[in-house]
Amino acid sequence: MKSNSGKTQHMYTGESHLQEQVQGNLILFKAKLFFQLVKFRLSAVVVFSGTFGYLLAQEGPIDWVKFLSLMMGSFLVTSGANTINQIKEKEFDKLMKRTKDRPLPTERLSIQEATIFTLIVTTIGAVLLMVYVNPFTALLTLLSLILYGFVYTPLKRVSPISVFVGAFPGAMPPLIGWVAYTGTLSAEAFIIFGIQFMWQFPHFWSIAWLGDEDYKRAGFKMLPNGKKDFNTAFKMMTYTLFLIPMGVLPAQYGITGLTSALVAVVCGALFLVQTFSLMRTGSRKSALKLMFSSFFYLPIVQLAFLLDKI
Repeated sequence: MKSNSGKTQHMYTGESHLQEQVQGNLILFKAKLFFQLVKFRLSAVVVFSGTFGYLLAQEGPIDWVKFLSLMMGSFLVTSGANTINQIKEKEFDKLMKRTKDRPLPTERLSIQEATIFTLIVTTIGAVLLMVYVNPFTALLTLLSLILYGFVYTPLKRVSPISVFVGAFPGAMPPLIGWVAYTGTLSAEAFIIFGIQFMWQFPHFWSIAWLGDEDYKRAGFKMLPNGKKDFNTAFKMMTYTLFLIPMGVLPAQYGITGLTSALVAVVCGALFLVQTFSLMRTGSRKSALKLMFSSFFYLPIVQLAFLLDKI
């Protein structure tokens, strides 16, 4: 009897450990799925642009509470915006190779779970910004979420004007960073907003050029002329051309110096050359080079502005 009792207790203990392991694995699995909703790299780029605006405006020692609250608050609200985008596009994501394996199209996460996650991260992020940064920053960040999640996202299936609308929330992070430090909007804030705003067009249209077939399967209308042609490439070139004179404006307004202005002009010129190649060939290879140029242009120029200010 004693021996049987010991065996039974050992069996129950083993089952308990197994249940705990299964439960732990399930929690880890769910956490990974929620992490996918965040779109970490995209959210990190937003945070980088926001901190760029903050540090460009900053004078004197850094207020670490405000600075870290800006980073965390921006990351959380951006995560909420990215999740809203995926909630609203669940059925369309099923149709595209690039997105069909996301948590919502595969139903590894439910719409309800994603909605609750959005409400939690957005609320925490907004409270952090309002309490530890300033209310204006929180307001602008939530405005960006609304434009991205509830205006730009549905417009993608209506008209190519969605890219123009989406360029506003896409360009707001450096402006929000500036407001986080100063508490006000100014010409300087709109200059760094304007550079990122113009950058959006060659950046997103080069991505749309490469993913055109995938986008069309989902009914997304992203290219300005609806097709990969010279006119579309010409519009990319036009917006990229604006980046060259705009790169000089921070120096002209005394935000930075001439060194970063020179870097911005050179980077803008190299970026522009890639659009000429796309106009000439219309090839996927040229579109790919243009897309990678856009990836490099913005962080290099923003870092140059920051280093020049120091």
